[in-house]
Amino acid sequence: MYDVVVVGKANIDYLARGHRLPKPGQSVNGDFFQEAPGGKGANQAVGAARLGARVALVARIGRDARGDAVLASLARSGVDAAHVTRDPAEPTGVALCQVGPSGEKQILSAAGANARLTAACVRDAAHALGSTRVVLCQLGVPQEAVTEAAKIGRSAGARIVLDPGPPAPLPDDLLARIDVIRPNASEARLITGVTVCDKDSARVAARELLRRGAGAAVVQAGEQGDLLVTGSEEVWLPRFEVEPVDATGAGDAFASALAVCLAEGKSLAESATFASAAAALATTVLGAQASLPTREAVRALLSRAGSG
Repeated sequence: MYDVVVVGKANIDYLARGHRLPKPGQSVNGDFFQEAPGGKGANQAVGAARLGARVALVARIGRDARGDAVLASLARSGVDAAHVTRDPAEPTGVALCQVGPSGEKQILSAAGANARLTAACVRDAAHALGSTRVVLCQLGVPQEAVTEAAKIGRSAGARIVLDPGPPAPLPDDLLARIDVIRPNASEARLITGVTVCDKDSARVAARELLRRGAGAAVVQAGEQGDLLVTGSEEVWLPRFEVEPVDATGAGDAFASALAVCLAEGKSLAESATFASAAAALATTVLGAQASLPTREAVRALLSRAGSG
């Protein structure tokens, strides 16, 4: 029995930090470089395991050194990688991450083997998906794989959480299988057509997601915070006060913490508050997986903020 099964992509991240982000055609000298395992699926699996959950990952990597590094990272984190398959032709995906002085980021990815995660791969993991409390998906792999994971998990009684990044249009039949969707502002705009910049516009986007079938939505409301909307409640989640250095991995920390809390039977409001604190902590450390917090660190932040 698992607490969370993650279906998504696994990469190697190449991260460089500079005093500013380059504009098109420019070169900027940086002051820090990091090579590390990443990818939203692998990040969220590691994030959930770091919070104490029993986790499995369904993903696809290449038969290369980068794939070896991904598997080694999952093993160190206690993530079950039995359903991480290796593609005979495509290499392990990569992400090129650039970080500015205030933690702002821009990322260019090459999918590689992530693009070869099929519905058949997901069906091969049906036993894991049928024995978990929460299925957590993203859009860095083909949508057919996400849809299949949602179908299998939902039929077995699991709650389905979707982090819809990288942003892509979503059909209503997929949204109708999602218990909780957590888009940032750009993702919400692409899915709903609503430009999200504050609490009011986040509410409009969330209501549209619910109208199209999602059970609940947690929408990033610009830099102010996040808005949780269900059919019966609305909860505002203001930002926690921290000193950010890198936003890479913050969304993954939110999604993994949300999934873990839901697997533990916590309310959506309590889960989202915990997730918001986890995301804030992730911005205080450079890198994606390196920044994913422990349960003790999240509880400490909640306690300092008077929310725990």
